[in-house]
Amino acid sequence: MDSIKIVGGARLNGVIPISGAKNAALPLMIASLLSDETLTLGNVPRLRDVAQLTHILSNHGVDYSVDGKRVGQDDLKGQTLHLTARTIVDTTAPYELVSKMRASFWVIGPLVARERRARVSLPGGCAIGTRPVDFFIEGLSKLGAQIDIEAGYVVVKAPQGLVGARIEFPKVSVGATHTLMMAATLARGETELVNAAREPEVVDLANCLIGMGAKIEGAGTPVIRIQGVDRLHGHRHAVIPDRIEAGTYAMAVAMTGGDVVLENARADLLETALDVLRQTGADITQVDGGLRVYRNGNGIAPVDITTEPFPGFPTDLQAQFMALMTRAGGQSRITETIFENRFMHVQELARLGARIRIDGHTAIVDGVSTLRGAPVMATDLRASVSLVIAGLAAEGETNVSRVYHLDRGFERLEEKLGRCGAVIERISN
Repeated sequence: MDSIKIVGGARLNGVIPISGAKNAALPLMIASLLSDETLTLGNVPRLRDVAQLTHILSNHGVDYSVDGKRVGQDDLKGQTLHLTARTIVDTTAPYELVSKMRASFWVIGPLVARERRARVSLPGGCAIGTRPVDFFIEGLSKLGAQIDIEAGYVVVKAPQGLVGARIEFPKVSVGATHTLMMAATLARGETELVNAAREPEVVDLANCLIGMGAKIEGAGTPVIRIQGVDRLHGHRHAVIPDRIEAGTYAMAVAMTGGDVVLENARADLLETALDVLRQTGADITQVDGGLRVYRNGNGIAPVDITTEPFPGFPTDLQAQFMALMTRAGGQSRITETIFENRFMHVQELARLGARIRIDGHTAIVDGVSTLRGAPVMATDLRASVSLVIAGLAAEGETNVSRVYHLDRGFERLEEKLGRCGAVIERISN
């Protein structure tokens, strides 16, 4: 099992290219099930989750190809996928595939919309929270689907097709918004999604679906309206840059000091997080082709945050921000409102010398002047990169194990940081 070794203390200087957003690429790939024509997606990151979803889609009959490497192509730039679901050969998504990636459950919407039936395994538990699928099931039921739970599978049938309806989410859910928006594109009549997720990844999916011929209004607002159409066609679409990757590297620069341009990063996708980083003392400006993040020798100021759905502070940056706050000059409070079990990185940060205590859904961080390297273990995707950020600033050597979590969501992280001066390497065991 691979690990990452970091020798802390180096400032970061240079350019880091920001990959396409994993959280946008996955629903976009699933949208290929809605049409029998080719969906071409550019700027797709080379990640374990992308490869896994490609395998899952091929199980349903999706043919795929990846553009070959061209002369002079940078391995850190996105790839292009061509996905063609000419014929759906299987409407079952089995447990052995769905259990490896929760987002694969989202195939249930396009499958029942196009084939009028689907049998998809319940995804099971998750390290950072339960993330129930009740909203998905209730929403499909309102669209006229008949639903049964049989031996751990959600069995959905709509013999006459789906019919538009008003669906109000009791709580904002990105996954349910993705899934029901896709399903509604082929439903008869109008569907209204109320209290819908406003994340940029939802907007990116809507824009792609519109390019495929869907009629969608209001993406990026709490109310999305979809007028169903008979069929969708092929399209070419570029995945938006990954706001979480951009925010992560911005925090790494704020932690270590230095001057880095985040190539392709877009400020409009993470304004709240950038405002918070500015409060800590980092200087962030828009430059041609991206964002410049700079911090000189000044200390890190403590800032309190609460995670919220977009446009609030993202839960996917909470662990990274906590790592930053371990070196702040004072006390900060970090409140997690999205996932009930997303403080598992606290004990590992403590191994590096961080002073953190938990009070309910709030972590209270007392900044320390020095972190010291130690062996630590990643517990999930975002927690793993928080340990890397802490290790970059720690004295001595930090070894992060279980980095397969990192490979799910960060493309060639050690190469990108190494190009900017970090002393970091992957150890293959």
